[in-house]
Amino acid sequence: MAQVVVWGRREHLDAHRQALSDAIHAAVMTALDYPAEKRFHRFIGLPADDFVYPADRGEDYTIIEISLFAGRSEEARRRLIAELFDHLHRDVGIAPHSVEITLTETPQVNWGIRGQNAADLSLGYRVDV
Repeated sequence: MAQVVVWGRREHLDAHRQALSDAIHAAVMTALDYPAEKRFHRFIGLPADDFVYPADRGEDYTIIEISLFAGRSEEARRRLIAELFDHLHRDVGIAPHSVEITLTETPQVNWGIRGQNAADLSLGYRVDV
């Protein structure tokens, strides 16, 4: 499972939502061998006054938080971060300097999905990549 929350200035996210979603999902699929149909993205656009960050980041400053099942290798997590920077720069035009990424891993037993504990689900994809 990969739940993605994207934070940014409202006008930037509104203008680039689909491109951001496509770039993020492409990175997740490539780095984590993740199924195409498993896209879970939430966009939280804030007014400029409510999104405080250093001036050198630019108006397209974007924060990406991804919650993941624990179990991916360090190599896979590093690859995901690199793929995110690459796709966001190439596909959306956001310079790596204007992006911050946080990966948070928790055990499957800490997730409830489709009325079940995730530890009891057959996922249809591997977590140990």
